[in-house]
Formats: sequence, structure tokens, C-alpha cells
Amino acid sequence: MESLIQFVQNEFIEKKELPEFSAGDTITVYYEIKEGEKSRIQFFKGVVIQRRGTGSTETFTIRKMSGTIGVERIFPVNLPAIQKIEVNKRGKVRRARIYYFRKLTGKKARIKEIRRKDNK
Repeated sequence: MESLIQFVQNEFIEKKELPEFSAGDTITVYYEIKEGEKSRIQFFKGVVIQRRGTGSTETFTIRKMSGTIGVERIFPVNLPAIQKIEVNKRGKVRRARIYYFRKLTGKKARIKEIRRKDNK
């Protein structure tokens, strides 16, 4: 049964070419919003809190500050509405899921940036 599910996922769900990113990275996700008959592109820029799941069920959570309120959004990797993803900064964190980041405020909420060769 499990191999049948794997077969259907491999055949019918199209894979998107996304850049490499992990927890601690600051990314911008451009996604399409449909309002009635009109559609527009909106972006969500924030820090990746986690990546969860594998294959077609993989998701990632992004957190941004909107004024003084923290806003989190969960995106499926294979969401058809995602137009593109840009990696703005690479962050140095020691965990795969940085839930402790939710409690931090002010200067403590900074993540140290690392410069990689593949990054600008």
C-alpha cells in the first residue's frame, strides 16, 4: 500500500525547482492570491522556523514581525500558488526547528548571518 502511495505521488505531483534553504534563513516567498476573477502576486518575507515532512507532504514555516506582532505562515513545498522563493540571508543556527525564536524580542531576536560561496 505504501509503495502505491509513493507511486502516485511521484507520477502526478509536479516537483518545483526551489533553492536550498533551512531553519534560520531569511527568505521571501512570492505566491499568487485569487480574489474572485482577479489574481495578484503577494510576498511573505521572514525567517524559516522549520522544515517538516518529506516528499509531497513537506512544509516549511516562516515567521515575520508585523509591527510588534509575530505572524507565522505554513507553506506546503508543492503549493501550486508559489511563484518563486528567494533566499535573502543565510542564518547560523544549531537546531533544525527554532521554536525558541518565538520568545525572543529586540536584539536577542537576531540570527547571525553566515556567508556561503553560493550566496552573493
